Amino acid sequence: MKNIFKGLGIALVTPFCENGDVDYDALKQIVSYQIENGADFLCILATTGEVPTLTDEEKQQIKELIVSTVAGRVPILIGCGGNNTYAVCHELKTADFTGIDGVLSICPYYNKPTQEGLFQHFKAISEASPLPIILYNVPARTGVNLAAETTCRLARECDNIVCIKEASGNIEQIVKILHDKPEDFDVISGDDGLTLQITKEGGVGVISVIGNAYTKLYSQFVHHATEGRFAEAEAIDTKLKDLYRLLFVDGNPAGIKALMANMGLLSNVLRLPLVPARSETQQQIIEVMKIQDC
Repeated sequence: MKNIFKGLGIALVTPFCENGDVDYDALKQIVSYQIENGADFLCILATTGEVPTLTDEEKQQIKELIVSTVAGRVPILIGCGGNNTYAVCHELKTADFTGIDGVLSICPYYNKPTQEGLFQHFKAISEASPLPIILYNVPARTGVNLAAETTCRLARECDNIVCIKEASGNIEQIVKILHDKPEDFDVISGDDGLTLQITKEGGVGVISVIGNAYTKLYSQFVHHATEGRFAEAEAIDTKLKDLYRLLFVDGNPAGIKALMANMGLLSNVLRLPLVPARSETQQQIIEVMKIQDC
């Protein structure tokens, strides 16, 4: 299998109504907005989508709506991971993946497995999955880091593990993966603020948070970077640096939802245990938007 998830991927938010229900109308509009403004693929039902707070019925309805709205225009990557290997494998073998093009699978959290445990976990997932797999390494959330050596071992031994979303923030580790990986295995950034640096080292794009709001501008940035036009990419990157930071001051997706609410794309509602960004953070986001004319 080859990796088709390159360029600008959107780590899709889940909009909620004021009463806490999923806002399916807003979701449909957001998906269309992103495709029309240059998103290369969508990453759904993952971290930014607040997936731990969704019911199974909601997840199914969200998936079906997105597949219907996308209508084959861009690839769709769906989150499917956890810290119970058997349960993840069972889901991969039994779930309906109609309209889905790949699986994003996070490192097991809380259990804190060894590197051998991580390798065996993802190997089992590889054997169960009917779709290409993108590994997701985000140790700040999971409490465990997928080492470069383990990533490359999985890339060599599992044909359908085609890419890693690297959100460790460890550039030295990411460069090591890019140096040691098989030729047909890709690295994609999981951190908007490091996308330019990772792309310069050989990465193939980003699964982006800020792209939910500034899809057109961030698409231009990513395509400049992946096509080697680094001066043009750097100009956009510099323009957005303050927003990269502010969107995570009060956690994700609190920041991006505050930004999108200010743009009229959704209501600024999250599900507990997450809460909206503080009023001072929201005001800073608005001020940066005005200064940078974003």
